[in-house]
Amino acid sequence: MANAATNGNPQNGRVPGAPRCAAIVGPYLSGKTALLESLLFATGAISRKGSAKEGNTVSDSSAEARARKMSVEVTAAQTEFLGDKWCFLDCPGSVELAQETRNALMVADVAIVVAEPLVDKALMLAPVFKFLDDHQIPHILFINKMDVASHRVREMLDALQAVSARPLVLRQVPIRESGKDGDAVTGYIDLVSERAYKYHPGQESDLIKLPEEALPREQEARNKLLESLADFDDHLMEEILSDAIPPKEEIYQQLAKDLAADLIVPVLLGEAEKDGGVRRLLKALRHEVPGPEALAQRRGISSYDASTLVFKTYHQPHAGKLSLARIFGGRVAEGAVLNGVRVAGVLKPKGNAFEKVPFAETGEVVALARLEEVKTGDLLTASGKGGADFAWPQPLEPLFALAVDAENRADEVKLTAALAKLIEEDPSLSFTHDPDTHELLLSGQGEIHLAIAFDRLKNRFGLPMKHRRPQIAYKETIRHGVKQHARFKRQSGGHGQFADVHIEVWPLERGAGFEFHDRVVGGSVPRQFIGSVEEGAREALVRGPLGFPVVDVAVALFDGQFHTVDSSDMAFKTVARQAMQEALPLCGPVLLEPIFAVEVSAPTDFTARVHNLVTGRRGQILNFQAKEDWVGWEVVEALVPQSELHDMIIELRSLTLGIGNFACHFDHLQELSGRLADKVVEQRQSVVGQRGAA
Repeated sequence: MANAATNGNPQNGRVPGAPRCAAIVGPYLSGKTALLESLLFATGAISRKGSAKEGNTVSDSSAEARARKMSVEVTAAQTEFLGDKWCFLDCPGSVELAQETRNALMVADVAIVVAEPLVDKALMLAPVFKFLDDHQIPHILFINKMDVASHRVREMLDALQAVSARPLVLRQVPIRESGKDGDAVTGYIDLVSERAYKYHPGQESDLIKLPEEALPREQEARNKLLESLADFDDHLMEEILSDAIPPKEEIYQQLAKDLAADLIVPVLLGEAEKDGGVRRLLKALRHEVPGPEALAQRRGISSYDASTLVFKTYHQPHAGKLSLARIFGGRVAEGAVLNGVRVAGVLKPKGNAFEKVPFAETGEVVALARLEEVKTGDLLTASGKGGADFAWPQPLEPLFALAVDAENRADEVKLTAALAKLIEEDPSLSFTHDPDTHELLLSGQGEIHLAIAFDRLKNRFGLPMKHRRPQIAYKETIRHGVKQHARFKRQSGGHGQFADVHIEVWPLERGAGFEFHDRVVGGSVPRQFIGSVEEGAREALVRGPLGFPVVDVAVALFDGQFHTVDSSDMAFKTVARQAMQEALPLCGPVLLEPIFAVEVSAPTDFTARVHNLVTGRRGQILNFQAKEDWVGWEVVEALVPQSELHDMIIELRSLTLGIGNFACHFDHLQELSGRLADKVVEQRQSVVGQRGAA
């Protein structure tokens, strides 16, 4: 009855036979890759499980993943369970690779959130739960590594519930047995079927007699499950109030309905490394997860017209560009035209390998070949008309940058094109040319993120890179004004060069830029040379006496002399530059450093640490307040020098279990004096000296 109530039920968004897709997400080291290996092993897709440590898993087959013994990109794996087709998307756990996870979640029917059984790590799931809730993605919580759990399930649930906006509904209670090392979890009791199972490593759990000592705990947990479901169903509430026992089929149906509507988060227990609880997870997925039709409706995507959503882009050395996509309506075959672009081939992903197939249909995840104009997040259709209500989330803003150069100068021609392809694969990367420092900056989510990018540039594009900390775009200005006279005279046979100017230089308000005033009377400097004087003054501001561009300065030309034959535009531009170079050191030059407005987000438990972090980096805290739509989080607003921001995200994450974040933008320039200013000027003069020697 349970199968009939949920399989193929239009209310559950299922069409029999349509493949479903589950994204496996969770923090680093929670056991996601081990869970995928166990799921594939249990369904017969692989005959032997691999290990992340050994680098032989289905999802960690790239050179970058093997080098780090961790997932570095989304990997798709296909399998079948009891006649149902599934695609599992194994997502990286590193917070620096969150863009990969977000993209995969946008095409998943359900997310399997993998958590460790540790109370003090529950906060790490807050950003994941928030993204799932914001995008109404049904999700199941799988508490992994129960064989080494040091906390009671009730304690773990309380900690996890604090970071989940949806109610967590426990589906199982653990069976514990005493041993020489204390209590150990050896199985579970299913709270719906009220059957007990003992884990059997490598095989399906054994059905055992329900332990009598566990009955009170099982009844208490089952009643709580029913009460949670009754909050969303009046009939079930009436049964509970009248002390009637709801049929198991009704409970299963209600679980499927509430999961599909993203009203609850079912919680299952297991030991992925030993296959414990994995087959029960597969059964829950089979009976309770909605199909692609429900997801298409939530996303505003048509269920016909060959609707196809691209969620990842690859640039393969030999295969060219591949667009990993999920089909939501109709059939896509080789030669089909989507959004005006011809599909050169349809390939089925198997880990990092691809197998060519003639076509793919609704629900399937496939790679489409050589869609050169298509990018991640594009919704493709045969008619070229995407869903009017469909919106792809904006990519994550960069938080960490390095200045980069190709190791071989000859490769610099290829670098821009290679970086563009890299960013097409990972939209949370970006590269820019800094107009002030003239450096090429590659920006991303952190050190690991950029290290992986450098490895890909080397491995895939044959471009080994050099990188360094970016320079800060310091400026300088003046404290007071001065009047300056300068004369330029040169005679070298024939026409000579002559120009004479009297200028006044004075400071402007911060942010005013540069002003030039013509105060010449009586024609002492002819009109045709005034523009050359301004041009020469501007050129002198490119590098001031401290070695940096000069800003917020006004210059007035009030007198001068000329020669009817020897004066020229070049002569007046030269004398103006000379006058400025003589005047600026007399005007009390002062260094200016860029100050950024920063908003640091973190759980309230870490607010004191955030304050210390900001003030320890010469930051000025302006305000702190509750973060909108984030329960238990605060935003600290501050002004921080740009020179202190380079590695701030690394320290912030180390202080906040990896989940602290910040956003920033340029605010103003501020005077920097004392030893810090002296050090900056000395470093600048050293760099200039080295360039001169070269």
